[in-house]
Amino acid sequence: MGIKGRDMARTDGQGVAARRAALRLLGDVTGQARPIPEAVAAGAFDGLDAADRARAQRLATDVLRQFDRLDAVLKPHLSRNPPLAVRNALRLGTLELSGGAAAHGVVDTLVGIVAGGKRTGAFKGLVNAVLRKVAAAPPDLTAMPVPHLPRWLRTPLVDAWGQRAVAAMEAVQVTRPPLDLTAKGDAATLADTLGGTLLPTGSVRLSETAQVSALPGYDAGDWWVQDAAAALPVRMFGDLAGRRALDLCAAPGGKTMQLAAAGAHVTAVDDSAPRMDRVTRNLARTGLPAEIRIADAFGVTGAWDAILLDAPCSATGTIRRHPDLPRARDGSGFAALIAQQARMIDHALALLAPGGQLVFCTCSLLPDEGEVQIEEALVRHPGLRVLPALPDGADPAWRTEEGGLRLRPDTWADRGGVDGFYMACLARD
Repeated sequence: MGIKGRDMARTDGQGVAARRAALRLLGDVTGQARPIPEAVAAGAFDGLDAADRARAQRLATDVLRQFDRLDAVLKPHLSRNPPLAVRNALRLGTLELSGGAAAHGVVDTLVGIVAGGKRTGAFKGLVNAVLRKVAAAPPDLTAMPVPHLPRWLRTPLVDAWGQRAVAAMEAVQVTRPPLDLTAKGDAATLADTLGGTLLPTGSVRLSETAQVSALPGYDAGDWWVQDAAAALPVRMFGDLAGRRALDLCAAPGGKTMQLAAAGAHVTAVDDSAPRMDRVTRNLARTGLPAEIRIADAFGVTGAWDAILLDAPCSATGTIRRHPDLPRARDGSGFAALIAQQARMIDHALALLAPGGQLVFCTCSLLPDEGEVQIEEALVRHPGLRVLPALPDGADPAWRTEEGGLRLRPDTWADRGGVDGFYMACLARD
């Protein structure tokens, strides 16, 4: 599990609480292959205020993003590997020192945390000595080679996109991503208010790291966090005013809010009660209406004008925001996900009203979870066609051979990239 502290709720100028929480997250990911959201749900942030939660998650994700570089810095200073919890403390300290944090605060705090652990106390001298050596000549992590994705993921991505494209994705994924917001109202006004950049597709991008709940307009529900790529599938529908819309696999609710803000009568379905609680809270914050159903998608009946199927997938397109994924997964289970996606497409098509549209999307970089799914659906369903939907501001070069849209992390790399996404808008003749 890693290092646990007795005072998780205590905060002070040394950042003890946030660092303890970050180490707990790192222990869960590297020791138990538990993704960060699961670790948070299991209590990794219990007792922390919003600022410490934000700092802890930022520290943990930055360590995971720079994991191989940090280990390369530490290797000359270690004759043998100490326990995992100690290695994570060294990684965290090296990360902070490389970013210019005050050496005494970083070293003293992490030595204190290690000293207080039953299984790590004997290594406090090692942590002190190693981090002081790192502090004497802080590394420039950005000057080091870009780490490769793990082989289980890199191999199929190279097969699909080629070495050069995968290298470009890796270069984006090793950097901290900007924060993207979807406006409930006018996006240009929101960009001006927050000092952000209005992207061509209508998302507002903030380049500076910020505590989300402290930003202007959060409490008023003027916007929600949503990657620019994830905001595109709903925009493929065109005019949604007055249409009956079904959001399958709706949590955490960004697309549900988009549908509602566009004037659709929305029913949001997901089988996870805790995740749907988050959707309910987001809808309450933004003042947007939707019917919430906690149910299995395959149990939904009726006829719908617009169906959004954001299908469960490998989430390989979201690694720039979730660098825990390559270390919490090993590629097993992909076949089951791909089979489930095909069944869900078939079920969703059966729910379309005459003249209705189905938008299928996944946050995956694997063609088997995107382009191939649509190619095979066209074969299974005579009369099914892909509509030439292109959201405002989208690049026609994103169009794929079968008619969908493909975005990769290196899309808009000069602007900070986007999540990897595939989407296609389907209709029956």
